Amino acid sequence: MFPFDPNDPFSTIPLETSAIVLNLLVALGCGLTVSLLYRWSYRGTSYSATYVSSLVTLAVITAVVIMAIGNNLARAFGLVGAMSIIRFRTAVKDTQDLAFIFLSLSVGLAAGVGFPRLALIGTAVAGGTLWALGRSGYGASRKLEYLIEIEASGVADGETPWEPVLAKHSRRYRLLHARTTGSDALDLGFLVTLRDPSDAPALTEALGTTPGVDRVALYYDEDRPL
Repeated sequence: MFPFDPNDPFSTIPLETSAIVLNLLVALGCGLTVSLLYRWSYRGTSYSATYVSSLVTLAVITAVVIMAIGNNLARAFGLVGAMSIIRFRTAVKDTQDLAFIFLSLSVGLAAGVGFPRLALIGTAVAGGTLWALGRSGYGASRKLEYLIEIEASGVADGETPWEPVLAKHSRRYRLLHARTTGSDALDLGFLVTLRDPSDAPALTEALGTTPGVDRVALYYDEDRPL
């Protein structure tokens, strides 16, 4: 092993085994915490177990890479060249998922450079903030807008038996589209602003029992059926 020369940008500070183990354990602990916070705050529909486990390994791998580079300039440039041939084709649909990835990378980096307190405090503060924002629904739209699709048949021209029901349960509504799907079948789409979110089940039930209505579908929050 070559001795460390502070005047040589290509020289590397040697790491003791105890320091390596400590850094990796801190990265592992922080990665596990980040993954748990993600699990507890996630409210979507496309939950991925592999993504959660990747948050753990990402922190550890980042710590390994940072320790391997150390303060060696040549290794840093070599790593950039090696990483440039890797192509990540998995699309991150939710920006909060991206925030958790960045947090896992950051705490792994802090652990790798030998700042365990920074890694632990950063995990607690940033991870706790992400968890609190996710659980509280901070930033969610207060609009109670829903998309209602109605399939109707056997309705005479000019009759709209569903409109009194919509007027009863909503503040306002407007027709988005209307098309015929058969000789006497209609496919209608309405954008409805409810008076209260709890009115959604009552609205769909009332529309389902309306004469001429064959099918009702109500969508909200990225077209997820209620």
